[in-house]
Amino acid sequence: MSASRIEPEHEQPTSDLLAALLDGMDAALCAFDAEGVITHWNREAERILGWPPEEAVGRRGFAGWAVRTADADEVQGRLMAVMGAPGRQVHEFALLRKDGGRVLVRTQSAGVRGADGKPAGVYCAFSEVHAQIDLERAIALSEALFEDASWGVVLVDVDLRPTVVNAHAARALSAGRSTLLGRPLGELIVQGVDELEGALHHVLAEGALPAPAEIWVTLRTAEGERRRCWRCGFLRLASPLAEEPVPLGVGWLFQDITAAKEAAQEADRLRFRTNQLYRASHAAAECEDPMEAAAAYLDYALAGFADHALIDLFAEGAERQEGGGKLVRAAATPSPEPGPSLLNSSGIPLRYAAGHPVLQAVERIGPVRASGAPADPDWAPDRQWPPGTAHALCAVLRSRGRTLGAVTFLRGASRAAFERPDAVYAESVAVRVAAAVDLARAVGGG
Repeated sequence: MSASRIEPEHEQPTSDLLAALLDGMDAALCAFDAEGVITHWNREAERILGWPPEEAVGRRGFAGWAVRTADADEVQGRLMAVMGAPGRQVHEFALLRKDGGRVLVRTQSAGVRGADGKPAGVYCAFSEVHAQIDLERAIALSEALFEDASWGVVLVDVDLRPTVVNAHAARALSAGRSTLLGRPLGELIVQGVDELEGALHHVLAEGALPAPAEIWVTLRTAEGERRRCWRCGFLRLASPLAEEPVPLGVGWLFQDITAAKEAAQEADRLRFRTNQLYRASHAAAECEDPMEAAAAYLDYALAGFADHALIDLFAEGAERQEGGGKLVRAAATPSPEPGPSLLNSSGIPLRYAAGHPVLQAVERIGPVRASGAPADPDWAPDRQWPPGTAHALCAVLRSRGRTLGAVTFLRGASRAAFERPDAVYAESVAVRVAAAVDLARAVGGG
């Protein structure tokens, strides 16, 4: 065979096998006997330097053909010095191609010993330096991603189960790196797993997505469920050793952007609410009746904030009493369907039970939030609120140092409970409603 020297006939099968192995290697390989004569030269060596085995095997060293004459002794000496030394040695040489060009190669050489244990030659594997550096960079990048990366990196197999997880991803998933391996993603992610698995299936079938995807998920952790937003990138992994691309799985990279998304959502919410108050002020300014202005503030405040709203007032001139016996419904949005607020002039006192959120807000002179149990259908009716109400927010109406009553915002079970920022907004609305109510009473219309 072309990759080896001529062997005796009884050694021909061994020679054929050795030649086939050498020619199939991805690295260039040559071998020298104890005298420095080249005995083996594979196809990768031919590809890099351009010299075929027929012209390389049998030459003594590289002098005069594969290396400059001035460098020949040094190169040959360094290569053959390893014959009697233990282990491997790494060197970089500038070799000559057959067309006269120069190529910088990195070699790994080691001694070969005969059957008697004595040095019998040297084998030398070499590759172009830039190719070796590219390989080292790829390995270094892989190790860095799985150890020091500041974003999560997970390798997922074709069954969508993690096979490698870096430290950042393990922290984000609230689990150990080894405990995550082989587990279905549905065991870790309560909500959002369908969207994530859909993206992984798409990448396996079609390739990488054109842009990062933002996915909201709810994680199951020891401390309870946590809602997070991840910006995800996906790469299809294929074997470099197969003739046709064979999918090995998906490389999933993600970064937690929950704080940024929540900050952006809060900024959008604040901007919208500020705009609603601005529009409400303009609408109220066109109302001849100050109580209609108060109702206008409610109508504008409801958009995106609550399903219903109520205004409860103390009788004009009356002091606040325990139990709220003198609170009267002054305005309310219609129920069960939402709509513009309707003024109420019946004057029938509300019989709120002790501990009612409206009475608590009046007593504390501050907002009160309340939510009912999902399985309790009587929670809302017992508090004289529309059926289906699940969450309430009561804000006190204050003007000129007096408590005029309270405004109540209500949400259904399909919406989230009121939070602290919602209470701040409700107080902003309450200040405007209270001013309108006070004006109505001052001019004799409340």
